[in-house]
Amino acid sequence: MSASPSSDPTRRLAFYALAVCVLSVAAAVVSFVQGSWLGIVWVLLAGLSSNMTWYYARRGRTRDRSGSVTG
Repeated sequence: MSASPSSDPTRRLAFYALAVCVLSVAAAVVSFVQGSWLGIVWVLLAGLSSNMTWYYARRGRTRDRSGSVTG
């Protein structure tokens, strides 16, 4: 029996990291369109949050497969 995504903290963290990734990409595009080099910081944040998304999504999948409750 699988837990719902809303009750699994790793899936929730993966979703939040994905939201941060999408918003930081949008912020980077806006910054570069306006001619600001601050967009580089947004690109770096997008890369970090993308890696966090993959990490937490994969961790949640392996936890579901193994049936472990304690990470």
